[in-house]
Amino acid sequence: MVARYGVSYKWLVMIAGLLGSMSMVLSATMVNVAIPSIMGAYGVGQDLAQWAATAFLTTMVASQLLNAWMVGAFGQRIVFSFALAFFCAGSFIGSISPNIEILIASRIMQGFSAGLIQPLVLALVVAVFPAERRGMAVGVYGMGVTLAPSFGPFFGGLAIDAFTWRHIFVAPMPLVMVAFAIGLLLMPPKGSRISLPPFNWTGYILVATALMCIMSYIGNGHRWGWLSDRSMLFLVVGASTAVLFVYTQWQSKSPLMDVTLFTDLRFTAAMFIGFAFGAGNFATNYAIPVFVQTVQGFTPTEAGLVIVPAGIVLIALVPLAGRLADRIPSHYPMMIGCATFAVAAFLLSASDVNTPFWTIAAIAVLSRGAIGMVMPNLGKTAMGAVPVDKLNQGAGTYNFIRQMGGAFGVNVTALSIDMQTAHHADILAATQTSDNVESLQVLDHVAKLLHEGGIPESMLQPGALNYLSDVIYAQALTFGFQDSFFQICFAFCIAFIPAWFLGRAAVRPLP
Repeated sequence: MVARYGVSYKWLVMIAGLLGSMSMVLSATMVNVAIPSIMGAYGVGQDLAQWAATAFLTTMVASQLLNAWMVGAFGQRIVFSFALAFFCAGSFIGSISPNIEILIASRIMQGFSAGLIQPLVLALVVAVFPAERRGMAVGVYGMGVTLAPSFGPFFGGLAIDAFTWRHIFVAPMPLVMVAFAIGLLLMPPKGSRISLPPFNWTGYILVATALMCIMSYIGNGHRWGWLSDRSMLFLVVGASTAVLFVYTQWQSKSPLMDVTLFTDLRFTAAMFIGFAFGAGNFATNYAIPVFVQTVQGFTPTEAGLVIVPAGIVLIALVPLAGRLADRIPSHYPMMIGCATFAVAAFLLSASDVNTPFWTIAAIAVLSRGAIGMVMPNLGKTAMGAVPVDKLNQGAGTYNFIRQMGGAFGVNVTALSIDMQTAHHADILAATQTSDNVESLQVLDHVAKLLHEGGIPESMLQPGALNYLSDVIYAQALTFGFQDSFFQICFAFCIAFIPAWFLGRAAVRPLP
C-alpha cells in the first residue's frame, strides 16, 4: 500500500479512520437532544427514551472486547467496512423506527459498530505511522474523538430544528460514506485466508449477559417493581454472571480482562476514578441537553450549543494537562479534578428555569475542565501500576471500565430524574388542598384569563386545574434534575477518596 500511494498513504488511512470514528462518536451524543422528541413521538417516559442513549453505550462497551478477535479472524479492511455498513443499517432502521423497541434495536446495532471501530482505528494509526510520528498521530486521533461528543448534541439540534428528530440518524451518513469508500480501497487486507483464532467465548457471553441484565434491572426496575419476579430474575442472573465472569477470567490463561491487575490497590483506585469520570462525563452530556429543553424551554440547537464551549476548552486543556502529568505528582490534579467536578455538579443542582444560557455553559466548561485535568494523569497512574508485560491488558481494562461507567452513568441519572420527579410531584400535589390560598388564587386568576379569552364557562375550572397540574409537574421536574445533579456531586466527593489514596500510595509504595 505504501509503495502504491506513497507518503500520503498514512494520512489517507488516518482520514478514513478518523471520519469513521468521529461519525460514530457523534451519533453517541446526538441523540441526547432528541430525548424529549422521542418521548413525545412514542408517548413514553424518560425511563424508556433514555435507552436510546444507554443501549448504544452498553453495546459499544461489550463489542470492544470482540475487536481483537474479529481483526485477527477477518482483517482490518473487512472489519472496518463491515462495521460502517452495519452502522448504516442501524441508522436507517432508527430513522424509520415505528416504535421505541425498534429504535432501541437500531441503537444496539450502532453501538456494536462503534465498539469495533474505535480500538481498530487507534491500533491502525499506531501501525501506519513511524515511531517518531506516532505521538502526533495519536494526538490528532484523540483530539477528533474527544471533540466529537461535545459537538454531537449541537449537530443533532441543528438536524432536529431544520428537519425532524429522525434525521439525526442519517446526519452522519456523508462522513460514513466517505470513510467507507477510502477504507475499502486503503485499509490493510488480512493477507492470508480467513481463519478463526481462539477466543474466550465463555467470558464474553458472561460479561455481555451481566451488562444487559444489570442495565435492564436499573433502567426498568421502578416500572416493573424492584422486587417483582421479573426484576429479581434480571438482577440474580446479572449478578451471577458477573461473579462467574470474574471467576472464569481469574482461571483463564487467555482472559478477556486480567482481573489479577486489581490486586494492586493503586490500579483498583484508578479504575474507581475512571468509572466515576466516565459516568459523570456521559451523565452530564445526557442530562444537560435534556434539562435545558424540558425545564428551560431551549430549542434543540440551543441545547446542543450549550455544551460546545466545554468541548473546546477540553481540547485545549488536554495537551497542557498531558505535559503537566510528567512534571507533578498525578494525585494532585486528580484530587483537584474530583473536587472541581463536584463543584460543577453542585452548581447545576441549583439551576432552574431562570438560569441563563451562559451560566449553564460556564458550569459545563468547569466540569470538562475537571475531566481535562484528571484523564491524562489517570491514564498515567493506571498504566504505572501495571507490569510491563501486561500493558495491553491494562489499557483494555482501563478503557472498558471507563466506558462502562458512562453507560451506568446515563442509566442511573435518567432513572434518578424520573423517580425524583415523581416523588416531588406527589409531594407538591399533596399540598394542593382547599386550604391552600395561593393555589386558589392562581386557579381564580387563570379562570378569569380563560373567560376573557372566550373559553366556555363549563371549561374554565378544568382548564385552570390543567394549568395548575402543568405548573406542579414543571416544578417537580426541576427538583428531579436538581436532585440528580446533587447526586453526581456526592459521587465525586466519594471519588476524592481513592484520589487521595493514590497520593498516600505514592509516598509509601505498596508492597
